[in-house]
Amino acid sequence: MVSTTKGTAQGWALPLSVLIIGTFMSVLDTTIVNVAIPKMQTGLGAPPDDIEWVATGYTLALGVVVPLTGWLGDRIGKTNLYIWAMVGFAATSVLCGLAWDLPSMIAFRILQAIPGGLLPVVSMTLLYQIVPPARIGSAMGMYGLGVVVAPSVGPVLGGYLVQYVDWRLIFYINAPVGLLGTAAALAVLPRSRPTQWPRFDLWGFVTIAYGLFALLLVTSEGQSWGWDGYRIRMLLISGVLSLATFVVIELEVDNPLIDLRVFRRWPYLNSILLMSIMMVGSFTAMYFIPQFLQNVQGLQALDAGLTMVPSALVLLVMMPVAGRLYDRFGPRWPVVIGVSVAAYASFLLAGLTPGTPRFDVIMWTCIRNFGTGLAMMSVITSGLASLAPALTASASGMNNIMQRVSSSVAVAVFSSLGVAASAQLMSDRSALLDTGAQALPEVAAATERGPEGLMGLYQMLHRGVQTETYNNGFYIAALMSTAGILLALTLRSGPARRTTAQPTGPAGAPETRAEPAAVEA
Repeated sequence: MVSTTKGTAQGWALPLSVLIIGTFMSVLDTTIVNVAIPKMQTGLGAPPDDIEWVATGYTLALGVVVPLTGWLGDRIGKTNLYIWAMVGFAATSVLCGLAWDLPSMIAFRILQAIPGGLLPVVSMTLLYQIVPPARIGSAMGMYGLGVVVAPSVGPVLGGYLVQYVDWRLIFYINAPVGLLGTAAALAVLPRSRPTQWPRFDLWGFVTIAYGLFALLLVTSEGQSWGWDGYRIRMLLISGVLSLATFVVIELEVDNPLIDLRVFRRWPYLNSILLMSIMMVGSFTAMYFIPQFLQNVQGLQALDAGLTMVPSALVLLVMMPVAGRLYDRFGPRWPVVIGVSVAAYASFLLAGLTPGTPRFDVIMWTCIRNFGTGLAMMSVITSGLASLAPALTASASGMNNIMQRVSSSVAVAVFSSLGVAASAQLMSDRSALLDTGAQALPEVAAATERGPEGLMGLYQMLHRGVQTETYNNGFYIAALMSTAGILLALTLRSGPARRTTAQPTGPAGAPETRAEPAAVEA
């Protein structure tokens, strides 16, 4: 690609803010819609079992379109791709707001996922072209606001719009934001024109698209279809075989859709593992805490969302701070401390009870997001900074894929484990109740109050069982975060050295990367 603007060593803050707008808008949409599902079901007259496809269809389409980002960026130019994705996201959001029934809503959501999947990946690629290497940590700290804060803001904003305005506004609001972001992108982003038109890796796209589609469908529908059902087994086996075929194809073709050489660098592979662990923990908290507040403690959706606001503000503060720490000290110690804090907070959350005060929930989620904010962007930055610029698009696409897959798998697996554990716990506790008043005094007290007393005892039992199932998920997240500390200790320590050239780029092009600083003993 040949740039048609001046160098980007200076004046990168304004273009970066434009990239944050696109990323924030696309990531926000993945969580804000979930809050509107009940109202959407009523408004569209949709059956309860089918309305979930509004979210599922979007997720599946994201998995299919993300691998195309690198090839499209090479074909039409990365800035042009970003602009067209912004326009497309705004237009398809309006279509979603105009949907008249469930099939039209699902179709428009799938269309919306195409630009929605392109925006975060092409934004990350442009970031590495705009920002000088010495300031990449600070830039990623700012950029992380769109990646990590948006999922926390989504339930609050969605809850307010659904409860006090209209659920369709969650889509319409993207139109003015998208148009303003497009105008800003035209004004400030560096323009480039393609110098090569790589051949499209058709079979690579087919195999990774089907593999991701199958695995995401398994995680989305495994609970309702049955994890041991033939449909889930066929999807799982065929998806894994398809991804294995994709690896073979990508290692053989001249112009791979995703350059798998990124995995030859241990710093990048390490960052992928750490990022997946942290995404599991983050989405466990974002998924279970609102459920706990609503299903166990009886809060409304907006109140549950407002309870999550302080932890979102912690992320807002920590992201820029973490970027500066990365530039000064390197990734190792910020990530070690951040992952340790996140693990500690997950252990605290694993001690929830039906009567846990909201203040404790707020404090524990704030502590967890302090650790997440300190570590997350340093993890992503350290992996991308270890690669040549020519591999940034492939690495960014793989990061986005792993974020989607790890969060989807975490929610699906933990929910499945929770349902199974809940059924067993409920059976065990109910058996205790059957022993009668001579064994449990609270049964005698409830029996004296008649049916209302027994119903209250049952509800108390149900809330306790639900809480224990959430706690099991937090325990798993805590143990995974603890294991992540060992991986974090292998990260480099100290700021990156000056960049050097390595003659290993594609088509003989020089490949440059930042040398890691000397690692402390």
